[in-house]
Amino acid sequence: MASGIFILVILLGFGQGMRNGIENEFKQDASTSVWVWPGITSKEYKGLNPGRRIQLVNENFDKASTMFKEDIERGSARIFVRGVNVNYGKEALIYGVQGVASDFQFIENANMVEGRFINYQDEVSNGKVAIIGNKIKKDVFGEVETPIGEFIDISGIPFKVIGVFKEMEEREEERIYIPITTAQRTFNGGNRLNNMSFTLPPVENFDEAVAQSIDFKNGLRQYLQQTHTIAPEDTGAIEVWSAMEEAKRYYGLTNNIKLFFWFVGVCTIIAGVVGVSNIMMIVVKERTREIGIRKALGAKPWSIIGMILHEAIFVTAISGFGGLIFSMALLELVGPNIEVDYIMNPSVNFNVAFSTVIVLIVAGTLAGFVPAYRAASVKVIESLRDE
Repeated sequence: MASGIFILVILLGFGQGMRNGIENEFKQDASTSVWVWPGITSKEYKGLNPGRRIQLVNENFDKASTMFKEDIERGSARIFVRGVNVNYGKEALIYGVQGVASDFQFIENANMVEGRFINYQDEVSNGKVAIIGNKIKKDVFGEVETPIGEFIDISGIPFKVIGVFKEMEEREEERIYIPITTAQRTFNGGNRLNNMSFTLPPVENFDEAVAQSIDFKNGLRQYLQQTHTIAPEDTGAIEVWSAMEEAKRYYGLTNNIKLFFWFVGVCTIIAGVVGVSNIMMIVVKERTREIGIRKALGAKPWSIIGMILHEAIFVTAISGFGGLIFSMALLELVGPNIEVDYIMNPSVNFNVAFSTVIVLIVAGTLAGFVPAYRAASVKVIESLRDE
């Protein structure tokens, strides 16, 4: 019985830990974010051969922002600046440079720990400003009080550091952001884009948010397919990723896993209940003579039943609460220290675990009723003859 409760609580704890881990992964970006990036066509369409590489441009982002204005909360295009050398003084830096718009801070959930992010004025003026990750600050600017106001050279062009951002994962902090207009005009980016990202306005519940995300995703893909002459069924040519859809898929998976854990735990408890019933059967058999003596002295049938049930309740209660205390203590001590992908701080609701123990005690009582009734039905003469 104790092992059944222990296994159930531990399984439920890890089920909740998986949900916590998935929620933590999705916190890296805005919960309603939608990301778009181009691919390669795989189907012939309107006389055009497959294998065409699709290139997003500024016009695509501007048009989409206008077409879906009522559906979009924030939006930013992005370009990866490649083939450039980054230096701070005499030190060469190997961090990636990306051109983004001012809204990208909120789409990426980049928290500013110093200074500010890119703003609209930086974009329209092609400002030579840069925002660095907190990891870059620690690795490169450790000898100065603050990197704000320092200059880094990108292919010989000085950029003033105006902000430091922090992400949930350190690898996300190995980036240098500059205004997208500066990235395109200064480093021969033309009007090309690597991807686009948007956030949708919040709605009342999760299902509405998922439906809103699917509608926007389908509309955006359809517009880009028409613009770039892509077959409607060629979904690989324009990739659209929705955080809400992914969240729904992962939450559905964790719910199914939790149901499986419940099934395994309940089956283990049932096995324990059957074990209690068998134990009480043996107890009744061994105490047949004692029960006969009690009945001969005037004990009522219900007093005999109560005596056996008290033992059944005692066994299940001690086992159940023992398993509960040990499993909860283990989760409390070990849970916060578990660092595994998609598992974070395994825990279980105490009320749920306590209610399970109560149900277990009731089940143990019912399991003990059959042997208790059998004990009460023993005839005095037969029980006194028992050796």
